[in-house]
Order: sequence, then structure tokens, then C-alpha cells
Amino acid sequence: MAKPNTAAYKTFDDITGRLDEIVQQVRDKDVSLEHSLDLFDEAIALGSKAVDMVDTTDFTPEEEAKLQEGAQEASAEKSEDASAEASQGAEGASDAPEAADEAKGESEGEQA
Repeated sequence: MAKPNTAAYKTFDDITGRLDEIVQQVRDKDVSLEHSLDLFDEAIALGSKAVDMVDTTDFTPEEEAKLQEGAQEASAEKSEDASAEASQGAEGASDAPEAADEAKGESEGEQA
């Protein structure tokens, strides 16, 4: 299969706009599997082009600071989410022995 031509997409906004269109098309239940795979290949090529654009962009010191702030905030949100999931998992695990004891007690009562 030939590599999709991404030359028409010159800006990051052009690329993200096309990626949004691809997502909408793939979600359409009338799109064939073959066409979905072609769209997937195009999305991969566009994503690679976007990464290259970001990698070669020269940011001002102010833009660099904003990007670092955003990355730190995203990292903090991820760690908060992970902590919340861990505590929910621990709560569920602590309920499990009680539920097992209750079930055991009920089955013993039925046997008697």
C-alpha cells in the first residue's frame, strides 16, 4: 500500500482538522473495513507529520514555560487519578473479605 500523501496539510491546525474528519468517518457504521484501514494509515502519516512539526518548532521562552506548566499540570492530574483509582481499589478489596464471610455464613445457615 502506498504511503498517504500529506503534502496538502501545511499547518498543525490543518492536520488536526483532518484527523477530526477521519475520526468522524471511522465512527460511521457504513464505512467499509478496507476504507477504515486506509483512513487509519492516513491518520498515522498525519500524526507522524504533526510530531515532526512539533519537534522542529522553535518556541519562545514564554511558550516553553507554558508548555512545561501544562505538562506538569497534566502529570499532576494523572497522579491524582491514579491515587483515586488505587484508593477505590483498596476499598473494594477491603469489602471483599466481608462479602466472602457473609456468603459463607449464608451457605452454612442453608446447610444446617
